[in-house]
Amino acid sequence: MDEDIILEEEAIADERAAGAARLGAAILHQPIRELATLRPAICVPQKTRVRAAIDRMNQGGVGCVLIEDRGRLIGIFTERDVLTKIVGTSIDIDRSTVDSLMTRDPETLRLDDRVSYALNKMSVGGFRHIPLVDDENRPVGVVSMRNVVDYIVDLFGTDVLNLPPSPRHSAHAREGA
Repeated sequence: MDEDIILEEEAIADERAAGAARLGAAILHQPIRELATLRPAICVPQKTRVRAAIDRMNQGGVGCVLIEDRGRLIGIFTERDVLTKIVGTSIDIDRSTVDSLMTRDPETLRLDDRVSYALNKMSVGGFRHIPLVDDENRPVGVVSMRNVVDYIVDLFGTDVLNLPPSPRHSAHAREGA
């Protein structure tokens, strides 16, 4: 009897290890361009007023805008910039322009780079958004932490999506509607 339990536990451990290996392989080989939730970048000129940039982020439901000059990426302005550089200060968002508050020359990736590179930059650099550019440094998109998390959740399929709302709730079915 004890031997059956041990064999069953070993089989479960092997299955989990194989799942982790598949997850790792998928992240290492998946190009960013194939992320299902990837969206085009919202770009604004460098002299855009801060309020207008924030409005564009809110309208687009995104956490950043890319700043361009003559079609080339020169910076990124994020919701974190709003919190750390504007809130609690006397900056007038109707007069200030994004070029005074943006992060200049942000780290970038290309559409054909792997998701693992985005994950690395986000973890090591503490970024939530990474601009995607073409060979001429023209913005073509943004990969966000949300894109990467959604991709990982998809790799787990129903295992993650069918969890109860919190670890303290059981996963039992309710009777009725």
